[in-house]
Amino acid sequence: MESQRADTVRDTADVIILGAGPAGLVLGNLLRAAGVDCVVLERSTAASVRTRARAGFLAANTVRILDRHGLADGLHRTGRPHSVCEFRTEDGAFRLDYGNLGRRERHTVYPQQELVTDLLARYLDTGGRIRFETEAVAVLDADSTRPSVTVRGPDGRPGRWRGRYVAGCDGRHGAARRSLPPGAVRRHHHDHGISWLGLLAEAPPSLDAVGYAVHGRGFAGHMARTADITRYYLQCPRGTAPDAWSDDRIWAELELRMRGPLHRGAFVQRTVVDLESDVLEPLRYGRLLLAGDAASLLSPSAAKGANLAVLEAEILARALADDLLYGDSEGLDAYSERCLAHIRRAQRFSQWMIRLLHDIPSAPTRRPCLETLRTSRAEQDWFAEQYVGV
Repeated sequence: MESQRADTVRDTADVIILGAGPAGLVLGNLLRAAGVDCVVLERSTAASVRTRARAGFLAANTVRILDRHGLADGLHRTGRPHSVCEFRTEDGAFRLDYGNLGRRERHTVYPQQELVTDLLARYLDTGGRIRFETEAVAVLDADSTRPSVTVRGPDGRPGRWRGRYVAGCDGRHGAARRSLPPGAVRRHHHDHGISWLGLLAEAPPSLDAVGYAVHGRGFAGHMARTADITRYYLQCPRGTAPDAWSDDRIWAELELRMRGPLHRGAFVQRTVVDLESDVLEPLRYGRLLLAGDAASLLSPSAAKGANLAVLEAEILARALADDLLYGDSEGLDAYSERCLAHIRRAQRFSQWMIRLLHDIPSAPTRRPCLETLRTSRAEQDWFAEQYVGV
């Protein structure tokens, strides 16, 4: 079985990593490369980890991090550079070639499941330990020198892993967040009151750009994933069920709001996304450290989630290696504030994008913001830097 290695029949590790998403697997690979003993605990199956579709726009800095650590071979083989977005509004359409604005950086389109597959393969090929179908139940004694994680194994039996540090990369609803005692961190949460129907369509892209459409009936978005798969977003009333609208109704709404015909196909994934901002501060409690969605969850309006996760994993890997190998705790002491500086920047831009793309009665700034973006080179340069940067 691929998750088992002959040298791993023990339930201890210097670093216990919860979650096999981008944050957890980048962290695992970097710790392995540094010579730090670690294990990844993942509640899903290996097949599910490799196929769960998420975001696909990698920032220039994310590509640099993956390059720096030899983790970018797959994205260089099949990833596609992208640097244009198109806004469709009641005042007409306009395009921004953001790759030639600001810092002249661009995205690489590489579906997250393909990146995760690459990271998992490298981790396993280098002897990394991972336990699939192992659900972390709780992190115990995080304020001591020997924290532990109680788990439920594939057969339902309870177990426990002991370590020196626990890295919570298991998302907003994972055991890491659940295990924080009351008052240990501050939660900064804001519900924007806006919901999107997130759609993955078996259809080729209809635009050669990321499409943002604002309309009296609500927002619609178009993001290419591959030559045959396109991600769409469609603003919907709060409380809408993912399957409440028929395919025909969805395509009709998309074409109306996008103001033109689209390549149609079957929807292979439907989710409802409530646009929220949910950030914890600090990102550390004792020997439990948070990264990825466990640290912060931002709306998908700015495509920052996976990029923040990779950045945080690199910062955390270096800090843990310095502490465990050289007794230098400076990086761990600074970890939370270093990451929060990036999170706050991404959060501000995400909130700006929400105001840009939606009619919000309490903050009616959409139309003037769009007009400024259409006409001001200074605004375009600022947009490009924020859009690609983390």
